[in-house]
Amino acid sequence: MSAKRTNWSSTCRVLHRAAALVAGATLVAAGAIAAPAASAATSLPGWLSTQGSTIVTASGAPFTIKATAWFGMETSNCAPHGLWSIALDDGLSAIAGMGFNTIRLPFSNECLAAKASNSINGAVNPGLVSLTPLQLMDTVIARAKAHGLSVILDRHRPDSAAQSELWYTGQYSEQRWIDDWKMLAARYKNESAVIGVDLHNEPHGGACWNCGDPARDWRAAATRAGNAVLGVNPRLLIIIEGVERQNDGSNTWWGGGLKDAGAAPVTLAVKNRVVYSPHDYPASVFAQPWFSASGYPANLEAVWDANWGYLVRKNIAPVLLGEFGTKLETASDRAWLDALVAYVAKTKISYAYWSFNPNSGDTGGLVADDWRTPQKAKLAALAPILTPVAAPAPQPAPIPSTPAPKTTPRPSLTPTPTPTPTATPKPPTPSPKPSVSVPPSHAPTPKPGAGTAPGASAGITATWVPQSTWGEGYVAELTVTATGPVTKWSVSFDAAGTTAVSNAWGMKCSVAAGRVTCTGADWAATLAPGQTVRVGLQAAATRAPSPAKLTLSAS
Repeated sequence: MSAKRTNWSSTCRVLHRAAALVAGATLVAAGAIAAPAASAATSLPGWLSTQGSTIVTASGAPFTIKATAWFGMETSNCAPHGLWSIALDDGLSAIAGMGFNTIRLPFSNECLAAKASNSINGAVNPGLVSLTPLQLMDTVIARAKAHGLSVILDRHRPDSAAQSELWYTGQYSEQRWIDDWKMLAARYKNESAVIGVDLHNEPHGGACWNCGDPARDWRAAATRAGNAVLGVNPRLLIIIEGVERQNDGSNTWWGGGLKDAGAAPVTLAVKNRVVYSPHDYPASVFAQPWFSASGYPANLEAVWDANWGYLVRKNIAPVLLGEFGTKLETASDRAWLDALVAYVAKTKISYAYWSFNPNSGDTGGLVADDWRTPQKAKLAALAPILTPVAAPAPQPAPIPSTPAPKTTPRPSLTPTPTPTPTATPKPPTPSPKPSVSVPPSHAPTPKPGAGTAPGASAGITATWVPQSTWGEGYVAELTVTATGPVTKWSVSFDAAGTTAVSNAWGMKCSVAAGRVTCTGADWAATLAPGQTVRVGLQAAATRAPSPAKLTLSAS
């Protein structure tokens, strides 16, 4: 989704493990890829193509992409989240062991140009802290390959601050978007572990499909970018998401609408390369009308068929369900996930679950906040489409030839990707995903807000959910529930020692006289009766409120 969420481990403990020191000690020069273990390398599918609605290997054997997203390289940290707690190899080993065969790796164009990442724990990942984000991407790909995992590169957002409606912004032009894709295609041209490119995450708002307006026509832009990528590496899959607003006037999830792709397909210069990729989420992310229909959840299959499933059923093109996820806390969400898993199994489509990260605000992840404990209920629900395996033992990464930093870098308080020596330490930046990255995606994406009648009586309840605390700040979330229709709401609390709110999702926050005041914003600005949202903030402070006494207001 293009809004992703955020939930962090309560502490970023320094883990001293000799194995991690070796496995995480990868230092890769630009473009260099470490050699994988033979057992892992032979399990990879290699370059893929399409036949009708099926993805196939070079030998013509059907192949199902079973991916999960590990986000963070699209945020101001410019690094996969969680590397403040676990070794890169530990996360990849867990993903492979769960039964996935691919990583969907979100990134931003801003991070591609950055000189440094941040939020990596040097004691746990000693070889990673000195790498540029591009070198870190090299290393993630190399280590994924060593664990028998392929990689899909996902241009999740242009800059690291927010998801964009279109594939370009005032700061990041279409040409920059295409040039960066050509650079990545060339960088990994001989690396068959990189199987595909997701051109742009969750087109929405003004984005249209085949409308003829070159400023908004996503189908035309995807054709231009896809051909540019294939001009550099003709063996890649070109993954193309849908739009929010379809030509018949219907709305769906950001990136979820592919109703018009059958009649107006993306046709590229190299045949058999296009894979369409919708996103889909449950009612807890946004209350789409089909969730309240009398036939729910039996009506879902018809919704999916109409928006994108027909592409597979009619043998038009393959579908990779690019994002879906849930905290699995409600009966409605459980019904949705059971129905979707059954649909994926029946249609044999590929997929990418959102997300491995636990710090996705509206979906949570596949592991708990410690980044280690598996979420057993979610994995049980996904079991019909997973193939758990004994993860192959990867070859240890080479010891870096460049001396490691004498001090352990800490997350930078400033959102700019290039930290300065005087930067104030901070934790990783959450991903606000309304529809699902910082997402939101997703936490993978802000979805449309529910409308309310002006002047209606309203009220809210809220729960303070502390996430992590360190010497110079804290991260906390709020679970806010509307008891009536809400057009505006705010939460304030005493926070002596808090000097600034450096990041917030679903809210806008200010600090004055030792008190923090936050007002609902973006995807959480308005609330329908009974609707619950998970919002949060990251603050610079000498200590965190414990517990925070909340003052609420709503109208």
